[in-house]
Amino acid sequence: MRGFLSWLVDRRLAVFQNDLIKKHYDEVRNMYRQMRGWRHDYHNHIQVIKAHLALGRSEELSAYLNELDADLTSVDTVLKSGNIILDAILNSKLSLAAAQNIRINAKAAAPEMIGVSDVDLCVIVGNLLDNAMEACVKLEDERARFIRVYIGNFKGQFYISVSNAAGPEIRKHGGRYQTAKSGHHGFGLARVDRVVQKYGGYVNRQNEDGVFATEVMLPV
Repeated sequence: MRGFLSWLVDRRLAVFQNDLIKKHYDEVRNMYRQMRGWRHDYHNHIQVIKAHLALGRSEELSAYLNELDADLTSVDTVLKSGNIILDAILNSKLSLAAAQNIRINAKAAAPEMIGVSDVDLCVIVGNLLDNAMEACVKLEDERARFIRVYIGNFKGQFYISVSNAAGPEIRKHGGRYQTAKSGHHGFGLARVDRVVQKYGGYVNRQNEDGVFATEVMLPV
């Protein structure tokens, strides 16, 4: 019996690790695709600027630069929370979510002293966003997909809120939320709970009217 349980745990961990590898691969591939797009656009912009300069069209050049500046401002969705690790997690995950036609509404401001290790911060935020994306992509109607993120200081606590569109497959078992996805999916929620408990924090999850929301409070 003990041998079977050990095999089962090893198998679930292997599946979980493979899933993490795939997610990281998808994130890196998405970022690389964006970088290639930026490089292509950058080259085109340089050619237009050179053409205006060569023809002495200073007014047209000025107008083009103003238009380019406005365009860059409108597409600059990179979050800058003040914490490098948090920014890296949020921007990679949310960039991947946007590539899957998920509407994003995110705001993040990290306290000066979070009091949470970088690894544990990755576990909490990474798993919350992974679960949110998985729930959204299951919805056939892409217009219904959304993820909202708010991270900041609330009543002297480090506050993390992630809510997303969700289908009817989310359910509770033994007081814990689960999904129809079997196997390793439960590891993500369990790991978040363990990390929050480690810091003496608080987790609240709610699911109603097609929205699944998670709140995490951690002592600063």
